[in-house]
Amino acid sequence: MAEESEKLRELIKRARFVLFDFDGPMCRLFATHSPELIAAGMVREVAERGLRGLLTEEALETADPQIVMRAFAARHPRSDLIAEFEEQLTQEELKATATAFPTPYADLVVQTWVNVDARLAITTNNSARAVAKYLESRNLTHCFAPHIYGRTQDLDLLKPDPYCINRALSAMGAAPSAALMIGDAPTDYEAAVRAGVTFLGYARNERKKGLLREAGVECEHIVSSLKPILEILRKDA
Repeated sequence: MAEESEKLRELIKRARFVLFDFDGPMCRLFATHSPELIAAGMVREVAERGLRGLLTEEALETADPQIVMRAFAARHPRSDLIAEFEEQLTQEELKATATAFPTPYADLVVQTWVNVDARLAITTNNSARAVAKYLESRNLTHCFAPHIYGRTQDLDLLKPDPYCINRALSAMGAAPSAALMIGDAPTDYEAAVRAGVTFLGYARNERKKGLLREAGVECEHIVSSLKPILEILRKDA
């Protein structure tokens, strides 16, 4: 445990630029607002247009609307329906910000990191508009703006593609070696690896931890709470 704590301290101390995924490390966006209904509505709309056959089995059964959008875009990349789905999901994410659960210690970690002169960004597959609305509600906009990089209508650029990470690094003038990304999904990890950025996994439960471990994240690079990060930042400030 002492060795893992020291490795975590080194990760924190080395990071001059910190890139946060949004849904997970910052909050549970869909804590009370069901993404399953959004995904089911997308599948239903595709079926009503006679295009159900374009969806994979995973897309037909998923509770994740992004999986539905990506599956459809892969088979029908020039469809106007992709833009409609993206805007529909954005509107649902905007609604969900009102009931999102802040991740414990996230606000304090962000504020403390800013106070020790780190520069922060959000790199997410969620809508940047939803992120901005949530940050404003938590009085955290100044900690990130203007560095909020979210989903575009080009779904090929969602993580695990490193597009949003590379945008953040370029905009901040950051070398990948000076950056740390905090995410909760294998796609976050893969995107960070492809961008050459060190990754720290946040796993709020054993299922999340297992998925990160299966993806290749080392145990010492996974935390179940943001509290140890806050303690290190305060101690070393």
